[in-house]
Amino acid sequence: MAPAIHPCLLLCLCLLFVAPHLSSCYHTSNTYGGRHVLVRSSHDSRIQSTFTSIPSGDGGLPVMHRLSPWSPSDAGVGDAFYRDTLRLHALFGDSTGTPLVALPGAFEYHVSIGYGTPAQKLTMGFDTATVGATFLRCKPCAAGDPCHKAFDPSRSSSLAQIPCGSQDCPFKACSGPTCNVAVTKKGAVVLNATFVTDTLTAAPAIPVNDFRFACLEMGGARTTGSDSSSGVLDLSRESHSLASRVVLTPETVTFSYCLPWDPTSRGFLSFGAARPERAGRGVTYATLRHNAARPSMYFVKLVGVTVGLSEIPVPPAPAIAGDALVEVHTTFTYLKPEVYAVLRDMFRRGMRQYVVAPSSSGLETCYDFTHLNTIDMPMISLRFEGGATLELGIEQMMYFKDPRNIFSVGCLAFAPVPAYAPVAAVIGSLAQSQTEVVYDVLQGKLGLVPDRC
Repeated sequence: MAPAIHPCLLLCLCLLFVAPHLSSCYHTSNTYGGRHVLVRSSHDSRIQSTFTSIPSGDGGLPVMHRLSPWSPSDAGVGDAFYRDTLRLHALFGDSTGTPLVALPGAFEYHVSIGYGTPAQKLTMGFDTATVGATFLRCKPCAAGDPCHKAFDPSRSSSLAQIPCGSQDCPFKACSGPTCNVAVTKKGAVVLNATFVTDTLTAAPAIPVNDFRFACLEMGGARTTGSDSSSGVLDLSRESHSLASRVVLTPETVTFSYCLPWDPTSRGFLSFGAARPERAGRGVTYATLRHNAARPSMYFVKLVGVTVGLSEIPVPPAPAIAGDALVEVHTTFTYLKPEVYAVLRDMFRRGMRQYVVAPSSSGLETCYDFTHLNTIDMPMISLRFEGGATLELGIEQMMYFKDPRNIFSVGCLAFAPVPAYAPVAAVIGSLAQSQTEVVYDVLQGKLGLVPDRC
């Protein structure tokens, strides 16, 4: 049976759908004795207005940051920590009172996907922890909405309706012949959602026939949002997700991605690619865990945290160990409060030679590197059940408002897990950046391949 999608989530969707960089320092870096050493070169340079892309990896889709010069999303630096707070509330808190930034309104990363026959190219967010289906903005559009970013069902010869009451219909409140539900507010229809099937084209050679998704038609109420993408591509473990439609063999993985570290570079999203070890790439694997309360999400078990050469001394061991959510739309990494406090204090002891900068939003360990030529800081590593280790470079463990200028003010990109989140950790996108994260669902493993984008 298809999972039911609550109408209040669709209302949150409605709220979200309608709702040049400075100096860059070219540098070299090395790691020794559990510390990162970064040296400023003899010259600084301005980023030019012409950007170059990198290969998308194994024929996959190029991944763009929402602030990328290639992305059509509306610009705006925003507050990363505030966005994280909303995201975590949406995932673990009471989402009925919080706009679901887990949905298309504020996605950090985008890909271009084709829908229908002939294919209509649309820019989509993608997520591994959505409400259980792909959502797509569809025509007709309310007056003033950016309709050029919406899918036009009337132009597709392969679109088909799903009957109300079908096991493929997740809207249990539907009535009438089709899988349709209308969300009203004060007697007015603000969102009309219809579950349909059509052809999805992730790449020229990867058509997915009869792909199920929710077609959203917005009502007359309209506000402006910060994200002008056309929807969200579901990569969760749900039966309607694109991940569930990937044809697998013992030699392939479900999907993998490499998230770009800063908005001027690109990553990739691949489906059904060969295992990285078959391609000669060094990979370590963590065991994917099943979380009964949130079966659609991807969890691994965090078993250790290292600062420099020292393991965090938090007795007993279960204080660290537990489910860690691998998250693409939370920027920072969150640890149990007692683990975070020890990590913070150990890191500060290794950074006593640097000028402390004021705290920034929820990040409380900040330093001013503006007038320095060398930065020397303890490295941080996260270890997971199964043997995988995520070793964080300076760019993955520190948050710089201008990521192209490391010799500026930077803050330790960790914070305590909120009390309402029943997890040991949330591994954010900054920590994952430049690493290929491999979802080998068939074998129950999650792989890490460093330095892939």
